[in-house]
Amino acid sequence: NDYFTFPLFKDEGLVLYNDFFGKRKIALTTYNPFKLYRGYTEMTKRLNGKSLDGNMTGEGMIQGGIVIFDNQGNARYAYEEIIGDELVIDDIVAALEDVANDEN
Repeated sequence: NDYFTFPLFKDEGLVLYNDFFGKRKIALTTYNPFKLYRGYTEMTKRLNGKSLDGNMTGEGMIQGGIVIFDNQGNARYAYEEIIGDELVIDDIVAALEDVANDEN
């Protein structure tokens, strides 16, 4: 969609994904229907506020993540997605800064 206007790598064959995240699947964190509904509505509100839409194709039970590589193509950091939670941007920025500082 229009939210990501910069180049991203999509692991079509899930090769990197399987190496880093080991085929993690979504699991319920609670069986309380009220908590599940509240979590879903909070996540939907956050996505709508960012003009993001959900991915309704492919394997819907696999969790993703972010892998940060250095300029040699070596994976330096990996962050696992936690469904419904926002990414910890400060940690990702710190990892990017660390990689950039090592390359100077």
